[in-house]
Amino acid sequence: QVHPVESGGGLVQPGGSLRLSCTASGTINGLTLMGWYRQAPGKQRELVAALTSGATNYADSVKGRFTISRDNAKNTVYLQMNSLKPEDTAVYYCKFVINDYAHYWGQGTQVTVSS
Repeated sequence: QVHPVESGGGLVQPGGSLRLSCTASGTINGLTLMGWYRQAPGKQRELVAALTSGATNYADSVKGRFTISRDNAKNTVYLQMNSLKPEDTAVYYCKFVINDYAHYWGQGTQVTVSS
């Protein structure tokens, strides 16, 4: 079993920055995707950024502001968020995908952008 745990959320003013971390315990073999998603109130969960073995993908709304990165030795994926906007307010979830079919979600961390 893989158990991702997010940290780093909080309240930040518009234009500010936050760094989210997600670390998965357990032995991980066959990792095919590490990603960040978010869900705002009344909206569907959406992809923010994802890393696969061959590509990095970002939602258009965060390109140039957010950066996803990973530390394989620590089973950790990061999301650096800069120039935050009120519309970035959401619960942020990380996801690990094993062997293209087993999806493991974290419990989520709240990010609130407000003055």
